[in-house]
Order: sequence, then C-alpha cells, then structure tokens
Amino acid sequence: MNMHIKRVILPLLFLVVGMSYAQTVLEPEEAFRLALEHNYGIQITYKNVEIAENNADILNSGYLPRLTGNAGATFNIDNTEAEFADGTVRVLNGAESSRYNASLNLNYTLFDGLGRYYNYKQLKEQYNLSALEARETIENTVFNLFTIYYNVAELFQNVEALEQTLEISKNRLERAQYQFDYGQATRLSVLNAQVDINNDSINLVNSAQQLRNTKRDLNFVLGNTFESNFEVDTLVTFILRNDREALLNKVKSTNVLLQQVEKNILISEYNIKASRGNFLPTIGVTGSYGWSKSNNNAAAFLAVATNTGLSGGVNLVWDLFDGGTSITNIKNAKINLETQELAKEQLIASIERDFDNAWDDYINRLTIYEVESENIKTARANFERTEERFKLGQATSIEFRQAQLNLLNAELLINRAKYAAKLSELRVLQLSGDLLNIDF
Repeated sequence: MNMHIKRVILPLLFLVVGMSYAQTVLEPEEAFRLALEHNYGIQITYKNVEIAENNADILNSGYLPRLTGNAGATFNIDNTEAEFADGTVRVLNGAESSRYNASLNLNYTLFDGLGRYYNYKQLKEQYNLSALEARETIENTVFNLFTIYYNVAELFQNVEALEQTLEISKNRLERAQYQFDYGQATRLSVLNAQVDINNDSINLVNSAQQLRNTKRDLNFVLGNTFESNFEVDTLVTFILRNDREALLNKVKSTNVLLQQVEKNILISEYNIKASRGNFLPTIGVTGSYGWSKSNNNAAAFLAVATNTGLSGGVNLVWDLFDGGTSITNIKNAKINLETQELAKEQLIASIERDFDNAWDDYINRLTIYEVESENIKTARANFERTEERFKLGQATSIEFRQAQLNLLNAELLINRAKYAAKLSELRVLQLSGDLLNIDF
C-alpha cells in the first residue's frame, strides 16, 4: 500500500476506533426521561403552568376580604392667641401639640352579581388550558427528540455499512496489489481500487462527522445532560397495525389541540356569564377598629383626648346604566364564543385530514421498509455471488464494484426506510393523543 493510501486510511481508522470505544447506549426510555426532566423548552413550560396554578388559587379569586392597617402621628408647634368667653386673653408662643392614630379596616364584598364566581371559574380553566399547552409543548419536544434520536440511529448504521464497504475495498486493493506484483493483473486494477477506497474513505469521514453533529443535537434536546460519547438503540418495533378506526375515534377526545379549543369555548361561556353580572348590584360590608390620642396645647379646652372604638357598615352600589359598555361587552363575548365553536369545527376537519394523511404515510413507509428488507437480501446474495466469481477471475473489477455499491445502497435505503416508518408511526400517535402513553 503506497504512502498516499496510508495518509487517507490511518486517520480514518483512528476516528472510527475513537467513536466505537466504550460507548454507553442511550435507550429510548432514558432519552424520554431525560428530555422531560432537563429539556429547556419543557422546563419553561412547567414554569408557565406554575404561574397559571398560582393565578387559579383562592388567594387570587376575590373571595377573601381585604384587611388594611393604618397608623399616623402629627406634631405641631404653634404661636396661638386665644380669647375665652370671660374675656380672658392668652398668648402662647411655641405651643406644642401632638396627635396619634391607628386603625384596622376590613372590606368584604358579599355579592358582586356573580362576576367574581365566573371569573374564578375562568381562572381554573385557564390553568387547565395552560396544562394542555404544556402537554402540546411536551408532545412536540418528544417528537422532535425521537426524530433526532432515530436520525442518530440511521447515521450510526450508515457508518457501520460504510465501514464494511471500506473494509471490502481495502481487501480488494490488497488483492489487486498482490496480483500486480506477480504479474496477474495490470496497474489499472490497482489504480481503480485506490480510487474506490479513497471515495469510500471520504464517504465514511463525512457520515462520521454528520453522526457527531447529530449526537450534539440530540444532547441539546436532552438539556446537555448526557455524555458526548454514546450510542443509541437501533432496534425498532412497530406497534400499530390494523387499529386505524380505534385511533381515529380517539382523536376527537384526546387530541391536545382539540382539547385546547374546548377549553377556550368553556372560558368564553364563563366570560359571557361574568359580563352579565354587571347588570346586578354589588353589596359589601365594612368594619373598622380604631384608636387615637391627642395631646393639645394650653389654649385647647381638653389637654389630652383618647378614643377607641368599633365601626361597621353595609354598602350597595348599583350601576344602573354605564353608557352601554356592558351590553357591548356581552355582544362581543357572544361573537367570540361563536368564533371558538367555528374554530373547533375547522380543527376537527383539519385533524381528521392530517390523521388520514399520517396513517396512509405510515402504511406506505411500512410497506417500503418490508420491500427494502427483501431487496437487501437480494443485494447481499448478488454481492456474495459476484465476490466468489471475482476471486475466481470470472467477474471484472467493475462488476464487483457495482455489486458492492448495490449492497451499500440497499443497506442505506433500508436504514432510511426503517426509521422513516417509525417516525410516521409516532406522528400518528401524536395526532391521536397517545404519543406520551406508549412504551418507548
């Protein structure tokens, strides 16, 4: 083997050995768990759900009373001239006086036309809507996770196929060089073998680099929590067969987008009821406990005065006419409800269409995978037969190379078909709302 070939092969061998040495296998279940715990987008979604949960708490409902405390102190220095009823006149310069007060005040709304009641229900449904939005984010992230995961698996198997192809080309080069040295072949056979091994080396280097890049993409989806040197499980199991109708029926009850629209409809209904509460009066109670003390100057009738006491009251506010704002709000709320119902009908039709397309795509890709599984058997048998004939001198190097490339293409095609079919299956499960319920 000449120095040019060595310069190509040796770095490649070090690269391949470095990729395959002591690698940990990242199982699909582990990838799913890590994404749920560490994916940045999912973590942000969890925080949004926490905010919605806080907003739906009783502390944000308006049902609890308002209790305030007030306190104050006032100091005065006055120049005063006082004339009393008996004609006595008293002049005070720099006379000091002070006043102190403290109180606890309670305000509570007994009835506000049921607006508070329906607003609280809206907050509860907003929380449920946020949970559904979080589920949508999780489903999209999980689908993206396994898109990258199976891309890594496909590239890994492609690299293995290219390694085998390179090994075959190396053996062919050695055989051609041996035959040339003993006068059994021309220099052209050696040169052809060198060209082919260079092409195989380049293909392997490019695929290995693509595999490393895709591994980094996968690790990013996992929140950069996994080690960089890992493999993935290349075993694929298909779980959907002849249950199309059952899955289609599930779409209308478990699809996350459809559930979000239903929540928006319910929120709109509560908004209409809350708006109608503006036509009713608001009744509230107030209560107060206070203390005050006054230290007066010599010109005052009382030198010191201290007061403590309780007070309470009931108030009623009835906005008999607000210029038509409430009527307009109710009209707009009803239109919004009708819009939400139309959006639901549109979404149902869209989801059913997407499901039919996804199911047909899954069946087609599964069929292609089965055909490719048979095709690779034929390509492998053809290569083995051609290899035997090549060793016996009954097949040319061009025929051998073509059989070798046919086998490689068959291996690459079956890898692509297998993982494309699996991703199509996951898409069907996502539309039916079952993506997070399967055993990865």
